[in-house]
Amino acid sequence: MRIDLSGSTALVTGSTQGIGMAVAAALADAGARVAINGRRPERVAEAIGSLRDRVPGRELVAAPGDVTTERGAAAVLSAAAEVDVLVNSLGLFGSAPALEISDEEWRRYFDTNVLSAVRLIRATLPGMIRRGWGRVLNIASDSALAIPAEMIHYGASKTALLAVTRGFAKEAAGSGVTVNSVVAGPTHTRGVEDFVYELVDRDLPWDEAQHEFMIRHRPMSLLQRLIEPEEIANMVAYLSSPLASATTGAAVRVDGGYVDSIVP
Repeated sequence: MRIDLSGSTALVTGSTQGIGMAVAAALADAGARVAINGRRPERVAEAIGSLRDRVPGRELVAAPGDVTTERGAAAVLSAAAEVDVLVNSLGLFGSAPALEISDEEWRRYFDTNVLSAVRLIRATLPGMIRRGWGRVLNIASDSALAIPAEMIHYGASKTALLAVTRGFAKEAAGSGVTVNSVVAGPTHTRGVEDFVYELVDRDLPWDEAQHEFMIRHRPMSLLQRLIEPEEIANMVAYLSSPLASATTGAAVRVDGGYVDSIVP
């Protein structure tokens, strides 16, 4: 299966680390011109330096800015120019007792995990529709379908993102543009390592800590390990390509079997 995104421009939000960086590398490797996004220009520059080692010779563009604000999103879109593939990878997560989550914290999660995606889709989808081709991918989570007791604000925001995906897919109906969510399962990133150590003994070596976390807090996983970011990126690259032309409005699971459902 050959994925060829030559001639297209992709914008990947939150791509200075974790899943976002892995997605950026996969899209660049497939030939896309990729705009790398993070809040701070120096972090974006560092990420581009790292990515050049992983995908030498590919076109990478710095697109720093805070997409949770209108001004920041405008700056990012200006740097990226015409976007053919939009991947909303930016996400905020963390644990908190359900009854202690303030209104302000709820808003912060929805501003970051939902409204930033809405803002960028609203800005880029019309151009994709006019050109008759485009891809929008929203990185969701198993927590959208199986709300964790220790992070219901995060789970609820990701559930909302699934609804956003389905709604914008209807807006793009018949246009040649597809809009999908990728439901990522528990994934091994630096932020998740910190999260794991919030819930298990910090003195444990990483392999033991990861195992204890999965057994105690994610026992539904059939994979029984954390997913690597590149495994999420492989699915994003496929859904971003012409090969996935008949998949739209979907929530495609890359969750290691975590969600207990026979329906994708």
